[in-house]
Amino acid sequence: MNLSLKSTTAMALALGLASGPAFAGMDEARAFLDEEIGELSSLTREEQEAEMQFFVDAAAPFQGMEIKVVSETITTHEYESQVLAPAFSAITGIQVTHDLIGEGDVVEKLQTQMQSGENIYDAYINDSDLIGTHWRYQQVRNLTDWMANEGADVTLPTLDIEDFIGTEFTTAPDGKLYQLPDQQFANLYWFRYDWFNDEKNKADFQEAYGYELGVPVNWSAYEDIAEFFTGRDLSHMGVEGEVFGNMDYGKKDPSLGWRYTDAWMSMAGMGSEGEPNGLPVDEWGIRVNENSQPVGSCVARGGATNSPAAVYAVTKAIEWLNKYSPPAAAGMTFSEAGPIPAQGNVAQQMFWYTAFTAATVEPDLPVMNEDGTPKWRMAPSPHGVYWTEGTKIGYQDVGSWTLMKSTPEDRAKAAWLYAQFVTSKTVDVKKAHVGLTFIRESTIQHESFTERAPRLGGLVEFYRSPARTQWSPTGTNVPDYPKLAQLWWQNIGDAMSGAKTPQEALDALCEDQEDVLARLERAGIQGDIGPKLNEEQDPEYWLSQEGSPKAKLENEDEEPITISYDELIKSWQ
Repeated sequence: MNLSLKSTTAMALALGLASGPAFAGMDEARAFLDEEIGELSSLTREEQEAEMQFFVDAAAPFQGMEIKVVSETITTHEYESQVLAPAFSAITGIQVTHDLIGEGDVVEKLQTQMQSGENIYDAYINDSDLIGTHWRYQQVRNLTDWMANEGADVTLPTLDIEDFIGTEFTTAPDGKLYQLPDQQFANLYWFRYDWFNDEKNKADFQEAYGYELGVPVNWSAYEDIAEFFTGRDLSHMGVEGEVFGNMDYGKKDPSLGWRYTDAWMSMAGMGSEGEPNGLPVDEWGIRVNENSQPVGSCVARGGATNSPAAVYAVTKAIEWLNKYSPPAAAGMTFSEAGPIPAQGNVAQQMFWYTAFTAATVEPDLPVMNEDGTPKWRMAPSPHGVYWTEGTKIGYQDVGSWTLMKSTPEDRAKAAWLYAQFVTSKTVDVKKAHVGLTFIRESTIQHESFTERAPRLGGLVEFYRSPARTQWSPTGTNVPDYPKLAQLWWQNIGDAMSGAKTPQEALDALCEDQEDVLARLERAGIQGDIGPKLNEEQDPEYWLSQEGSPKAKLENEDEEPITISYDELIKSWQ
């Protein structure tokens, strides 16, 4: 099965959906089900038609309304914008414009709507990283109350919230659901399975390092593997050109911040133990008290953003970027670096988003076998020397539907219908095949993904395993994501460029974060769940306490550990 956005867009054009609806109703719905969905649904045809009938009926009061929604630009959202939005318009008579813009621009638009009260978009797909922001500012409709009250008449009876795998991340400490997941992807370890299983490579690595070449469990092993492959002659495998043991990016750009908050620092072991995020100290180094109030970011207030573990995390990233990565990587952004491993000269990448899977399984790539199976695999990322069992080990992006209170109720209802259409059980299996961003348990378990799993490099196995719950988005310790996120790339960019040492950059970062927390505290706009900063103390006081922030280790080089990928997969099953 090789489904692409191009082919599905062509189907939509053939159906006449992309040119806007001539009229609304079940005839269009049946044509959509025949031509676009087929058997790629977790529902029977009868159940699909029942869902479509609901959308036709519920949309009747809003026929002719024009609404605007927005998301970042990834394959899943391109499919929604180019195929599903026209189909929804044809079926319901609600004209949907689904804009695609950069992730940073989505946050900026959302922030502008929060500050101005002007209805810029009728719904947003924005990351659940903003859950702490939404919960504290109370400017978005909490969906628990919305579905039970004003939105009850436009809530799909078969929406089945329990089937969504990411609602833990979009539920606030008050127990309310604030966002509805639309797409999810994790950052995992990516490696050349064929290179790691080559007998000459295995023998040479064993001789050089004294242990078996395999999936690295910790950063010490990752570093050895990076060193081993960088500059290695792989002509015996038909590999031409220079080979590198690591891939990353380092340009001073908003995406540089994601690389650390999502969640390099927790992988190093900076935060506290706890799921889905460390408590009391999260992967941003922000500490909260028992009332979930942020109390500090610097070690002097009990935070960990400038702690020894954080310095270790940034130092290692810079060292590996400079020593073991393609020279151009230091000047790349997230989106520029993403496709590089698929070009065939990178051995491994610790920090690889599964959103790139669709683009990394194209048939003619040098990382694909002739039979359609990949030469690469994905696995859990290794952890740093400060990491302990129970600490967050990686990031999962959960792009989620968000309804602002500043959106008029009728427009919010129309947008909510569209949000449910693109996440419905009718549509979700097909959407997941196009974008490979799973949101529903019923989709993950669909037989079509059992069939396709061998061609997706471990993605299906990961999402069917209990391990997936250990990968989580930014949690509720972060009280204002838009204000705080920009501080990360600006300050860490200084360390990446060499303008500051990692310690200097992180000292500046935690102070900048505390300036924002202090302003929010003074303003009092987040009430009794807003920041309440601790008094500063000698950092040694906090470093001597159990848990995060953690004191500097005398030796930051631990015994390297690797595991066989095939054994790892067995443990997941």
